Amino acid sequence: MSRNCMRRDSLMKMLQCFCDRACERFANGTNELWVRSMRMIQNQLLKLNKPAVKTIQSPDGDVIDCVWSRSQPAFDHPLLQNHVLQEAPTAIPKVLHEQAAGSSALKFHSHEYSHDSNRSWKQQQQQQQQQHDPSQEILQRWHQNGHCPKGTVAIRRTQAQDLLRAAGGSLENYRSKRGHGLSQVPQPQSTIMNNNSGHEHAIAYMEAAGSTSSSSSSSSSSSSSAMYYGSSATMNVWSPNVEVASEFSLTQMWILAGSFNSDLNSIEAGWQVSPQLYGDNNPRLFTYWTTDGYQATGCYNLLCSGFVQTSNMIALGAVISPVSSYQGTQYDISILIWKDPILGNWWMQFGNSYLVGYWPATLFTHLNESATMLEWGGEVVNSEPGGVHTSTQMGSGQFAEEGFGQASYVRNLKYVDSNNILQNPDNTMQTLAEDPNCYDIQSSSNDNWGVFFYYGGPGRNPNCP
Repeated sequence: MSRNCMRRDSLMKMLQCFCDRACERFANGTNELWVRSMRMIQNQLLKLNKPAVKTIQSPDGDVIDCVWSRSQPAFDHPLLQNHVLQEAPTAIPKVLHEQAAGSSALKFHSHEYSHDSNRSWKQQQQQQQQQHDPSQEILQRWHQNGHCPKGTVAIRRTQAQDLLRAAGGSLENYRSKRGHGLSQVPQPQSTIMNNNSGHEHAIAYMEAAGSTSSSSSSSSSSSSSAMYYGSSATMNVWSPNVEVASEFSLTQMWILAGSFNSDLNSIEAGWQVSPQLYGDNNPRLFTYWTTDGYQATGCYNLLCSGFVQTSNMIALGAVISPVSSYQGTQYDISILIWKDPILGNWWMQFGNSYLVGYWPATLFTHLNESATMLEWGGEVVNSEPGGVHTSTQMGSGQFAEEGFGQASYVRNLKYVDSNNILQNPDNTMQTLAEDPNCYDIQSSSNDNWGVFFYYGGPGRNPNCP
């Protein structure tokens, strides 16, 4: 028997033992539904977790499976049955020479905080930004215990407790959930889809003139005539408090096309704290995609088929460490997403050199051409426990005016134009915070950080009851 088959057989035996014990203990008429639900979990885990050639136990409790790239979940998608794996993009976006100065060009950096009471706020901010000191590149905790071999992709293993937790702790609820069993986990949502849904944002955005994704409050004077073929940004990483397990706090970028009804296409990536999805309060690298306005298609990370991973170094859903501290060292990550100019797939790069993988163009109805709107910033879910605003923090939990070392930031915002060149946002870029008493945003630009903004907030406070 091959090693792959042995590992697969071991997983099946483990799950079978788990379910058989449950069946033996609870096999009576009143618990028949419970037993069937456990069988469903067993079948779902076998579908999600592909045979691994190597398994790595992460210090944070995650299990990373090294799966042959051609055996990954992506190829279960009906549109990808005959898909030919693209091992690398045909081209990477270029940065114009005059824009390159001061840009950190996709690296993980640390920045030290210092305070000088004799200098103005603006002078202090510029000084802090100039003092960014590139540190040794830091990736994900599981690397401490090993690496996946060449030819494989690194996948965070989905475990039984993940599915049970995502179903609200109820096996009966799990049985009624659609798709991958994670539909109860709050999904990230573009601001143009935010109709009193409990999602709150503090974002910067650009949209193309005539875009069908435009909100009713947008005007033609605030729209760009260009279409977009990608974007990039650098964001510092925090571990915000999330008050309720079913809420989340994230910082990300959105690439959007389509209308804000049922046909919105969205590609998203950033860092997220989601206790219900991951079972802890650690910030994690995540992706999301949808082709129908968050209704039935798409998912987080690799929890459904679609995203094609190519990296054996980066695991979606894995912990990012270390994180920024208040008035201490600031750690940031960079993400670039762009459309391959020849093959049309949407590629994602993490850090300065790690190609994570791509979303095939065939998945989309509108993004198969280009994007019409770009967004960068923070998002939280406010579940209003007890009828009051949640105290879930966005970013550092500090308002934008606190500035460097205290507030969260997103810097070096850029978009990819039709010539595959990274450009600075023009004066049509706007900012939005639905309730600035809870979470706010302030944008600016300079030679060190290009176009940037500070954002965030504590949630519930005397002005945000």
